[in-house]
Amino acid sequence: MVMKMSFVEIATIDELADGTMKMADINGHEILLARVGDNYYSSDNRCPHMGGNLSQGKLEGTVITCPRHHSQFDLTDGHNIRWTDWTGLKLSLGKLLRSPRPLKMHKVKIEGDKILVDV
Repeated sequence: MVMKMSFVEIATIDELADGTMKMADINGHEILLARVGDNYYSSDNRCPHMGGNLSQGKLEGTVITCPRHHSQFDLTDGHNIRWTDWTGLKLSLGKLLRSPRPLKMHKVKIEGDKILVDV
């Protein structure tokens, strides 16, 4: 089964400076857009750990840190770097309750000065 892509304009290239990010609401779905150098990355805006607002988190290179429990994800592919900043028993129990998952990523393309995201 082939999925049809649906690209939606989310911003223009002059709206996002290097090292910044923004959240956009597309039909009730929060999408994160981040710029690192000349590359643009897009993912779901809500952390898969406990739903933290990633657009309020910290972006260091391509690594985004959730403001809620400091889960970290690499925006190049969405893989989980750190599930929480908890340690010991709390971390073990937390992983049992909500096992680590990657961040859902979205394809990005640039057309002229427009940034489009596949949602």
